[in-house]
Amino acid sequence: MAAEKAEMDALKKECDGLRAQIEAARKAVNDGSMSAAAGGVASVGRVQLKLRKTLKGHLAKIYAMHWSADARQMVSASQDGKLLVWDTFTGNKLVAVPLKSAWVMSVAFAPSGNLVASGGLDNICTVYNIKAASPKTLRELDAHTGYLSCCRFLSDSEIITASGDTTCCLWDLETGKQKVIFTNHIGDCMSLALSTDQNTFISGACDSLAKLWDVREGACKQTFSGHTSDINAISFFPNGNAIITGSDDCSCKMYDLRSDQEVIGYQDSSLNAGVTSLALSNSGRLIFAGYDDFNCHIWDSLKGEKVGVLSGHDNRVSCTGVPEDGMGVCTGSWDSFLKLWN
Repeated sequence: MAAEKAEMDALKKECDGLRAQIEAARKAVNDGSMSAAAGGVASVGRVQLKLRKTLKGHLAKIYAMHWSADARQMVSASQDGKLLVWDTFTGNKLVAVPLKSAWVMSVAFAPSGNLVASGGLDNICTVYNIKAASPKTLRELDAHTGYLSCCRFLSDSEIITASGDTTCCLWDLETGKQKVIFTNHIGDCMSLALSTDQNTFISGACDSLAKLWDVREGACKQTFSGHTSDINAISFFPNGNAIITGSDDCSCKMYDLRSDQEVIGYQDSSLNAGVTSLALSNSGRLIFAGYDDFNCHIWDSLKGEKVGVLSGHDNRVSCTGVPEDGMGVCTGSWDSFLKLWN
């Protein structure tokens, strides 16, 4: 036992040494700051968006929403046991999908607009065909040993899931089998986002780390530390060279993939609430971050300043999303409403 402990201690020491070396190497190439680089950029001023629509129909907390690729339809998931597909132009509900398990935590729209997927405390990712006369269960993807926290379609035949069992997984929807299992996190995986070319994806977890993965190799390529609590939300910067994370430590951060380190943090001493969700404007200049304080705060990604707030919800803002055309932002909340702003 003593020998094992000595070996463990030696290995721990080695790990700490390697970590220090990585940090030193990162510092060595950290030759500029975002504030210096963005110093000459004009400020965006106050961003004041108008509330255009409140979508009512759910009877319980909304946990997730996702825009369709057509930037018109949107799907929302609520613990009233329903997925609702909305026409956001008219505010009408197009499809209601009843769920076997009401404890839903995530939802995704397929790029084709034919399928939606959801999952939660049932540990299963269920895929539905919403183009059928009535929504049909296409597949139940059942292999995770923890809750399903996030899912995103690559196509009508592939989907990636993130789970509380610390893994992410690529599934083949034709067979319903796992293709690749991504293991590296040491805490519940909370969110994931796909790159535009779909060759890589990023994940954020309760180990307060963000990771970049290669879908083809099934390997973790980069790890970003700096947060001091769970990462609840993660998103790619539109150009694909940086990622934005939102955490329970009340801050958002931008990490650059090329320099392999944190570039800037978004935090306000007066804002003492965890970040639940985030979405970026199409240019990447604005970050819409949902918080536990019932508001969605807007950050200037270059200056690191808070430039606006969307307030109107009566409970935690649980999800935010910007459609493909960038023409607005949607916030979903535990107050059971979705709000559209622009």
